[in-house]
Amino acid sequence: MLVLGIETSCDETGVALYHSESGLLADALHSQIDLHARFGGVVPELASRDHIRKIVPLVRPALSESETTLDDLDGVAYTAGPGLTGALMVGAGFGQTLAWSLDIPAIGIHHMEGHLLAPLMEASGASATAASAAFPFIALLVSGGHTQLVEVAAVGEYELLGESLDDAAGEAFDKVAKMLGLGYPGGPALAACAREGDPGRFRFPRPMTDRPGLDFSFSGLKTYAMNTVNAAEPLSDTDRSDIARAFEEAVVDTLLIKCRRALEQRAISTLLIAGGVSANTRLRSVLTEKLDASVIYPAQHLCTDNGAMIAYAGCLRLQAGQADEQVVRVRARWPMTELPELDARPGPGALRAPGALRPSRR
Repeated sequence: MLVLGIETSCDETGVALYHSESGLLADALHSQIDLHARFGGVVPELASRDHIRKIVPLVRPALSESETTLDDLDGVAYTAGPGLTGALMVGAGFGQTLAWSLDIPAIGIHHMEGHLLAPLMEASGASATAASAAFPFIALLVSGGHTQLVEVAAVGEYELLGESLDDAAGEAFDKVAKMLGLGYPGGPALAACAREGDPGRFRFPRPMTDRPGLDFSFSGLKTYAMNTVNAAEPLSDTDRSDIARAFEEAVVDTLLIKCRRALEQRAISTLLIAGGVSANTRLRSVLTEKLDASVIYPAQHLCTDNGAMIAYAGCLRLQAGQADEQVVRVRARWPMTELPELDARPGPGALRAPGALRPSRR
């Protein structure tokens, strides 16, 4: 089965082609970083307009790279949520229209399920049977919009164990980077700055680690960083590096403590980390070195938003006979625990994969 994946949840336009036997055939990505940098964050309306401009020009070279045509497609997968409504509508509208014109099934994919499955893509091949070899595991989904711990029994069998009660970890990275004048996007800039920092100069709190439970909170840590910045002004380059180092270590230690707790409570020996923050090298090294568990993480190019993860998740669900109705419908907020199991078949009318089932023409 050949699936076209489309990702437009925020400020990355991603298009990819995934084949159930041959794997990833093409992966094209357009970033809007330069477009939004002058505003210090994503402007939703500008993001939507740029997706409209870029989506078709990305599909054409992806087809050329994979030596396929639109007539070779067996299905289309697009991000249906969560994300920015206008941005999601671009991908969903394009995906549903293309699928309708080709008389093939389309399916809306949960953005965070795409991230969750991305680390399994290269290791598992294309089939759901091969992918199941990694289950069960604890997933740490950590990005600009989400920080969650999820127990994963199989594709679609998700139990939320804990999440951020306020800022996501990636959002906190971006905001502290802005305090330090490090530019946009803030996460990578702060991590680079932290590499030069003195780990002994400042020590930031590890929020909510002194109480039971698996929830997170990063707003207080962000406030602590702001107070430290204000006390040190005017900031030197050394001040910036030392504060960045203390903040990064506090976030990483907090994630480490909560991951260890989740693994122990659920008696599971595998941790998977995914999402934009999973690209952070300190987080990867600390989790790998300090956890008595196998740690799985995606390739660097699959950490941020991309079409490949949507194509892969779509391929698994389409192979299971799931598909959506011919309706353009998205959800800006969407709990991942609402997703059906891979072989579940709820009735028509739901925004979910599956909705009404439509057979492939192949």
